[in-house]
Amino acid sequence: MKNRFSLFSFMFVVMLAGFTSRAVAQDTQTDNHQISVVVPVVALLDLETSATKNFTASFTKPTNDEAGEKILAPAANSTIWLNYTSIQAGTTTKKVNVKANAVVDGVDIHLVAAAAAGGAGTKGTPTAGFNLTTSDQTLISDIGSAYTASGPTSGHQLTYTFIADDANYANLRSGSTTVTVTYTLADN
Repeated sequence: MKNRFSLFSFMFVVMLAGFTSRAVAQDTQTDNHQISVVVPVVALLDLETSATKNFTASFTKPTNDEAGEKILAPAANSTIWLNYTSIQAGTTTKKVNVKANAVVDGVDIHLVAAAAAGGAGTKGTPTAGFNLTTSDQTLISDIGSAYTASGPTSGHQLTYTFIADDANYANLRSGSTTVTVTYTLADN
């Protein structure tokens, strides 16, 4: 029995020493761990307005129905705002391209974007504006990691003007044409 007790005592002491040495080996004055931070690539674009995105631009007859006068252009429309969120994958910047699905004979639809209001980051630089065509044109360039904030009164205010120039007056035809304007956030 004495052998059993001695063997049991010896094993207990060995186990206790093992636990003690492990505890001491794990605890030091410093420790560390790793955190993986993941930021996704983001390219989101939206058109915002307090009314409806679709609108009608109607030319009208001359004032007082006076023969010999030019038709009157519709008022400029500045109710739509362009919002975007962009997170870059590297140093390549983004741009906003614009195109129309059709043009109206004799009518120029001119588009201008104002500087961005709201948000933060490297918001893009608007061009001087242009007449819409069926090919992509860059409206805003050099967009980095940025956001414009969301909603009307945030981002880039868009202004559409409608012109029936004398040089194109012979091409005017009565009727209604629906023009779809497409905005695309793309890499430069």
